[in-house]
Amino acid sequence: MLKIYNTLAREKQVFTPIQAGKVSMYVCGMTVYDFCHLGHARVMVVFDMVSRWLRTSGYEVTYVRNITDIDDKIIKRANENNETIGQLTQRFIDAMDEDSAQLGVIRPTLEPKATEYVNGMIEMIQTLIDKGFAYTAANGDVFYAVNQFEGYGKLSGKSLEDLRAGERVEVDTFKQDPMDFVLWKAAKPNEPSWDSPFGGPNHGKGRPGWHIECSVMSSHLLGAHFDIHGGGQDLQFPHHENEIAQSEATHRCQMVNYWMHNGFVRVDDEKMSKSLGNFFTIRTVLEKYDAEVVRFFILRAHYRSPLNYSDQHLDDAKLALTRLYTSLRGQVAADVEVDWQQPLAARFKAAMDDDFNTPEAMAVLFDLANELNKSKSTETAGLLKKLAGILGLLQRNPDDFLQGDMSQTLNIDDLIQARAEAKKAKNFAEADAIRKQLLEAGIVLEDTPQGTTWRRA
Repeated sequence: MLKIYNTLAREKQVFTPIQAGKVSMYVCGMTVYDFCHLGHARVMVVFDMVSRWLRTSGYEVTYVRNITDIDDKIIKRANENNETIGQLTQRFIDAMDEDSAQLGVIRPTLEPKATEYVNGMIEMIQTLIDKGFAYTAANGDVFYAVNQFEGYGKLSGKSLEDLRAGERVEVDTFKQDPMDFVLWKAAKPNEPSWDSPFGGPNHGKGRPGWHIECSVMSSHLLGAHFDIHGGGQDLQFPHHENEIAQSEATHRCQMVNYWMHNGFVRVDDEKMSKSLGNFFTIRTVLEKYDAEVVRFFILRAHYRSPLNYSDQHLDDAKLALTRLYTSLRGQVAADVEVDWQQPLAARFKAAMDDDFNTPEAMAVLFDLANELNKSKSTETAGLLKKLAGILGLLQRNPDDFLQGDMSQTLNIDDLIQARAEAKKAKNFAEADAIRKQLLEAGIVLEDTPQGTTWRRA
């Protein structure tokens, strides 16, 4: 029985899909004006894990993760680079796809772009105006009137009065209330624009605000009411709060049954931030660490907890993943069907059904590895690979992970042979010198009854 922590309810709840056997899930994706960072990596990997477990549990999953390809940052960056918005966004969409594939993330079912749904956004905004939830300001912008939506603040757990008290009142604003948020921005020079019926000094020409895009894309692709909406904790307010206000005012029904938010990424116990100079792109991290190590590191923490990035934590993750691959090295893994009544498999399932408790699920993998080290059982090896595969781990040839590309930079096999000959000639000083030479180059030798093997240090 799967339980999910629902941010809206502030408790774990038994998951019951709207339609038996099917799950509809929408996750807020990336704004494509730069390379993806570690926070994006966590969203990608976490909801990839969620969709994998839902499918393992027998559900047919429609997973939508949007792409924001029009907003202030994109326009500014394209102008700075003297390139079109389309050139900029496609370049970073391609980069995002490369990063995602390296992290072992399965492509979502659908990846809609915001610019493909502008007409739908105009229609929803007009509906909100007609229903009295939005208004056109004197400057041509269209704002959502938050005081017209009775449930505003229910996701963040704050009343409108509390939110308003903490809001800095903007000077020279066209808003009726400081908490009102923009649905449509009137056209400005050197910005892309679309025709709309909203009037104003620019005769309605403009572009959508950020929040409206997800309300439109989710309802077009999954319906007005769907199962799961996910994203980073930083989106809980205001983005997801505003999505609820827009969608539920438009459709007059509950938008989402289960809201899921993954925790922040911190760097050496400080929040990751460009202003603090501790901001890491996925590509920067992958220059130093294997992509599977990064995936392992992300899933080793519970998705709702803060994730503290540091070289030490990545090094620890590398050592732990090395232990798992080492247990599989030289083993034949049977192609097993998982028996969920088997004690360790049952523990794994119970962990994943308890709000996707990957730390406990990984503990099961290490117990299986310990058992495999003793038994050398093909069934145990098969179960270890099959359960790890659900998390997107341990699917490579162990030597590919343990040795990496080092064999192409050193004549490792020749040195191992030279060491064996030195030992045979009882020239142990030479044999030790070769072992030391390899260790200094990051190579660990392991003598086994079947011969000497090696792995990266």
